[in-house]
Amino acid sequence: MPLSTRPLGTTDITVTTLGIGTAPLGGNFADVTHDEALATINAAFTAGVTFIDTAPFYGFGRSERATGDAIRGRDYTLSTKVGRLLAPGSLKDPFAEAGMLAPLPFHPVYDYTYDAVMRSFEDSQQRLGLDRIDILLAHDIGAMQHGIEENARHMAELESGYRALDELRRNGHVKAIGIGVNEVKACLDVMQIGDWDTFLLAGRYTLLEQTPLDDLLPACAKTGTSLIIGGPFNSGVLVGRDTWNYAKAPPEIIAKAEKIDAICKDHGVALPVAALQFPLGHASVASVIPGARNTHEMTEILDWAATPTPPALWSDLKASGLLHAHAPTPDGTPIL
Repeated sequence: MPLSTRPLGTTDITVTTLGIGTAPLGGNFADVTHDEALATINAAFTAGVTFIDTAPFYGFGRSERATGDAIRGRDYTLSTKVGRLLAPGSLKDPFAEAGMLAPLPFHPVYDYTYDAVMRSFEDSQQRLGLDRIDILLAHDIGAMQHGIEENARHMAELESGYRALDELRRNGHVKAIGIGVNEVKACLDVMQIGDWDTFLLAGRYTLLEQTPLDDLLPACAKTGTSLIIGGPFNSGVLVGRDTWNYAKAPPEIIAKAEKIDAICKDHGVALPVAALQFPLGHASVASVIPGARNTHEMTEILDWAATPTPPALWSDLKASGLLHAHAPTPDGTPIL
């Protein structure tokens, strides 16, 4: 069965409802070789997954290089990011400072201005070795990322950066623009700056968390802006690990995940199956993009995506108070 696709905002782009997040393939909290990265992407494309997201930040160029090598010559839809320029010179301890294992010998410098966006776009084309980038996202802007005062400065920069993104879109160099963040408020804030096609939101609209239903998702429905859901497993807690939001999960998060897992087991459904399906129940969600560190994990993801869920699972989760009362739920059809 071919993988389904959904339109991205009001653009003419369609993306596969299951995509590939490549942060782990750049060495983000994981030790992955170039060959392993290529094999992992190849496994997904062989299964029909053709939407892939990367960023200069992941491995300080490693992820973009692997992504380009893996998809060159294929039919693909690609997103990458701006907002950090890569400057020569290694960080003293890249894992401690940025969570990167064995990155390329660069360090990231935040810059959301017009000139930086244009330079970042050109640099990404060179690292990717591709003549086409479909979606360009401003990366990791927001008060949680930068602090209130520093973020105010970056938001002012993004007003000029948006002009660059919009220019690239109007001139046909990219087909869609947006931001890629972990913060709901950042998405709401940038809606005041311009017209965005999509927001890549990691970890905030998942089986575990649904606060965007109160504000962001209604706003997206009005503007026709799509969401791409990164981190559908909330950094691992929804696949049985003890990590959430890139750190050790607090007891209350572990407890909630265990309650959700218990109801899933009552219906014979693995927790990650429900975690992948849930976000796609909302009409504004175009794709879910988990990250895999190797072909084994990618095979698991593909297997979870090919598994149906019974309607009673979703009604029981709502009845238990573990899902937002107004959360639209999937019809149970497998993603693959």
